[in-house]
Amino acid sequence: MEFSLNEDQRALVEAVDALLARHAGTARAIELGPSALDVVLMGAFVEAGFDRVALDLDPLAAVLAIERVARAAGAISAGASLLVWPMLKGEAAPGVTALVDPARSFLARFASDAETMLVLCGEEARELAASASAPAVESNFGFPLGRVPEEEVAAGRSLGPGSSAHLERWWRLALAAEILGSAGAALDCTVAYLTERRQFGQPIGAFQAVQHRLADCAVRLEGLRWLVYETAHQSAPREAAATTAGLAAELAGLIHRETHQLTGAIGFTHEHDLHVHTMRLKALELELGGAGAHYRALARLRWSAGA
Repeated sequence: MEFSLNEDQRALVEAVDALLARHAGTARAIELGPSALDVVLMGAFVEAGFDRVALDLDPLAAVLAIERVARAAGAISAGASLLVWPMLKGEAAPGVTALVDPARSFLARFASDAETMLVLCGEEARELAASASAPAVESNFGFPLGRVPEEEVAAGRSLGPGSSAHLERWWRLALAAEILGSAGAALDCTVAYLTERRQFGQPIGAFQAVQHRLADCAVRLEGLRWLVYETAHQSAPREAAATTAGLAAELAGLIHRETHQLTGAIGFTHEHDLHVHTMRLKALELELGGAGAHYRALARLRWSAGA
């Protein structure tokens, strides 16, 4: 197996990083606030053609872009707009896209700003047009949230039999890619802090017990990275997508726990960048029901007849 990006993939990552360096970052996220859509960044992504990478290249290219957006704390609907909509609909997303799972909650990331919504609804996914009636809900999770009225979900246009299964598998992969990026950024923030902060005459990161905990996080993060990439390369088979999302949700919880324990209270304050990434991790960890729901779906797919 090849464990390095090819020339086209490296060029894509460099181009995305260059755009994010101009329009994103933790300082930009703090400036916007924890419940705001970054309209400027979303427009820059569309103008640069990154909303078409899943179609023009492949799903792995979209996953690479989604990971980089999350790592840079970009407040845009990267997972839904760059991967889920194009792979489900075969066309570029018409703008900000929200993904809704009404069986668990009518709250959805980006719903208050969405031009389109994709909704899990039984066996047939539904598509909703832009709706100003999904009122914004304030939160500290780093994403704009909206509450989608139940009657609007029922009025959506069906995408055909079996479409919910396809929506769900791409959603799980996009979710795992976002967790991968946010978790990597949170771990980097923590390592930087532990390198600078000193106790007993040496950096905190020099203590062996601390190094063991960081190493465990790093190993699990790298394991998830290649699982996410392989799932994308295989076009998100349902079992693989459920497995990947489950492990990603577990990692989100671990990274949130460990980074805040290792940095102490400073990580929860606006004086430190860590909270930007870890608050998003909590939202991503619980989306689509969390690790338990992903693993139950995996069990049904593997052992239930006709699943």
